[in-house]
Amino acid sequence: MSDATEANGTAGEAEVAEPGRDTAKTTEGTESAVGRHVRVVLVDDHRMFRTGVQAEIGQTARTGVEVVGEAPDVDQAVAVIARTRPEVVLLDVHLPGGGGVEVLRRSAALMADPEQPVRFLALSVSDAAEDVIGVIRGGARGYVTKTITGSDLIDSIFRVQEGDAVFSPRLAGFVLDAFASTDAPPVDEDLDRLTQREREVLRLIARGYAYKEIGKQLFISVKTVESHVSAVLRKLQLSNRHELTRWATARRLV
Repeated sequence: MSDATEANGTAGEAEVAEPGRDTAKTTEGTESAVGRHVRVVLVDDHRMFRTGVQAEIGQTARTGVEVVGEAPDVDQAVAVIARTRPEVVLLDVHLPGGGGVEVLRRSAALMADPEQPVRFLALSVSDAAEDVIGVIRGGARGYVTKTITGSDLIDSIFRVQEGDAVFSPRLAGFVLDAFASTDAPPVDEDLDRLTQREREVLRLIARGYAYKEIGKQLFISVKTVESHVSAVLRKLQLSNRHELTRWATARRLV
């Protein structure tokens, strides 16, 4: 990626942008040619997606968005965020190492910093209520899906920078419903046994997707999909995908 070099001492794909390359001035108090500026970190486990987002929003002179780092998993995300102290983090919900909620938990002190708060905007393929509510309870300022346009994403980033809460239209209802009652939502012990990735595969299976389609959507192999399905069936003590679909439908996960 032209604007980034691999972070020293960090394994894997975590990257920190090299200052001054293909961007407007980034010293404190300066703005881009568009009259506003925000420093952003991208956290997503798919390199191709990060590359696409970088190409769409990262031309700082045009958009005002400076991508200062990126990471593919929880540990590297926490390290890059702490090192670069961005104003906004674009955070995927499902990540190796514990998911977006774990990144939020480990970044709580940075979010609470009164001088230079780091704010989080979830950007995910998932539109499931439990994913939306989970990251909002964790401290994210908003949640948008990956169907969002580039211009709308840029606008959402700046709104979060300013302290607004931002949601894709249909997702806002989930948050309103969740916080309308002071009662805590019931704990589903069966669902809690599943990892974030297993929940994602579960939802797609319940929606009728074939293994090959799931693999293509999640950027994983058919063999990996089969492994996740086997793990879900074992943990939930179900026999086949038809029982799994009924189980997911009964819990309104589809």
